[in-house]
Amino acid sequence: MYKIGIVGASGYTGVELARLLVNHPDVELAVATSRQYAGQKLADVYPNLRGLTDIVLEDVVFADLVDRADLFFTAVPHQTAMNIVPAFLAAGKKVVDLSADFRIKDAQVYEAWYQAHIAKEFLDEAVYGLPEINRAQIKGARLVANPGCYPTAILLGLAPLLKNGLVDPATIIADCKSGASGAGRAASVATLYCEVTAGFKAYKVGSHRHTPEIEQEISRLAGQEVAISFTPHLVPMVRGILSTVYAGLVKEVTQDEVDDLYRDFYQNERFVRPCLPGTFPSTHFVRGSNFCDIGCKVDLRTGRIVIVSAIDNLVKGAAGQAVQNMNILLGLDEAAGLGVVPLFP
Repeated sequence: MYKIGIVGASGYTGVELARLLVNHPDVELAVATSRQYAGQKLADVYPNLRGLTDIVLEDVVFADLVDRADLFFTAVPHQTAMNIVPAFLAAGKKVVDLSADFRIKDAQVYEAWYQAHIAKEFLDEAVYGLPEINRAQIKGARLVANPGCYPTAILLGLAPLLKNGLVDPATIIADCKSGASGAGRAASVATLYCEVTAGFKAYKVGSHRHTPEIEQEISRLAGQEVAISFTPHLVPMVRGILSTVYAGLVKEVTQDEVDDLYRDFYQNERFVRPCLPGTFPSTHFVRGSNFCDIGCKVDLRTGRIVIVSAIDNLVKGAAGQAVQNMNILLGLDEAAGLGVVPLFP
């Protein structure tokens, strides 16, 4: 039985990690931190966990935490992670970091979109934690950079096409919609009920911080430097991301060929579900789960392909994928603790 710690357990991602870990057959949630709620039970802060865990939230004191867990999730804001992850690694612990601090390999690119980086020596070592693409590297890692939610939906949708050279990477446009939980739990006027409900808006147009992460990983898949157009939108729902990606085809392919490509590419992947031919994903059918559903349409009239993918931003887009990475790191069944059937309706 492995002991697990969550640094930053009182945000939406942190409590989602706790929700998944309390039912995991091979691990024990041994440490959970929160500066704001230190001294309180996690189940008192989040009553959905009542009767499932008695863990008490603690302040972040490294010396009191490090020897009590085998692996730590760092579910903390950007910059905070880079201050604490090196100490865990120096103590011989494995880390799955859910911030952006170790996702981007080029420190100058990171600093252009975020802030100064004080742990650059770990950027080359960190493995980008998209299991369906980087499973072999994750197995031998000690630091996994858990992908962002938008990048997860976009990359899983595009990977089969890019790997097989069927689209022109220079033509990629990603149009994505997310529920309000993607903004986190901190109070913000932009995510107040009256600001979100019955509305639909684009935000951070041409400037979202996931852009360099998406471009980095698309460039790896394509084998060339790629810049994309990426526009996120906020929709009046709690959970979910629906990503619609457009790309120009480099040769004529049939719908059947593309359907077969996706089915074959993901045939051994537990958490990626290509849709039946002629059907497309809905956030309704992945809610609460670690699944990514993908559907495609070949548009011969325009010479483009349209890829639609759906994930739960808090699960496959964050905590669920982090648990999936944990399972790989610890040599456990990759699906352990992630057997949640999507919630519908």
